Amino acid sequence: MLAFERVGFAYRDEPVLTDVDLEIGPGELPCILGKNGAGKSTLLRLCAGLVAPTAGHVRCFGTDPAIADRARLARNVSFLPQSYRLAFPFTVAEVVLMGRYAHSRRGLLALESAADLKAARDAMERCDVARLERRRFDELSGGEQRRVLLAQAFCQSARLILLDEPTASLDPAHAIAVFEALARETSERGATAVVVTHDLNLAARFATRIILIDQSRVAADGDTEAVLTSPETERAFSIPMHVGTFPQSGARFVVPRA
Repeated sequence: MLAFERVGFAYRDEPVLTDVDLEIGPGELPCILGKNGAGKSTLLRLCAGLVAPTAGHVRCFGTDPAIADRARLARNVSFLPQSYRLAFPFTVAEVVLMGRYAHSRRGLLALESAADLKAARDAMERCDVARLERRRFDELSGGEQRRVLLAQAFCQSARLILLDEPTASLDPAHAIAVFEALARETSERGATAVVVTHDLNLAARFATRIILIDQSRVAADGDTEAVLTSPETERAFSIPMHVGTFPQSGARFVVPRA
């Protein structure tokens, strides 16, 4: 589904990613971890074809996403960036329905089909924003906006969902709900969700694997607990981590070991 072969990327000759080799398949929920500026967001942008590698090759569903037809790519790939701005006062329902554009053969201004409206309603329910559907997007709180954008991504029904800090600005209950929804997408629909996050506890609880970026390279990639407690993670964050398990739920948690 998604493959990186010795991929490098640089801004103005400043290396951001170097010799990245990755393969991510259907049904996975990998979390990408690393310090600020490690190159995590750039990795997602390469997946989405928003930038092209300066070295190596990226393949998304067998094609180079940087030169792929954008409408065709959007039917398979959904990208939720860290920040999102709208120039017009769209309602929540309208913003969510924008996720159906890639599936329309009649253009963005075409009337929505019954299938489009059902997909939007289901996505809003799953992200707990259905009650906000008539509100203006630009009048919502930051956390509410993030949930609306996640609903847009779900409404798109893409096979690959790329999310950059999807739980930023969210309260703990909604942050957990976001990852629970992503876990359902991967387990029930076979979609793949690649998540950049700084929330180690959510990563420990939900990630099917951890990809650690440090000093522009993939420093570790594999089993969630093994990577979180590895020497590579200690070096990347300058502190060792302890992974524990809640006895009742079995959910994992992470705390720094000072």
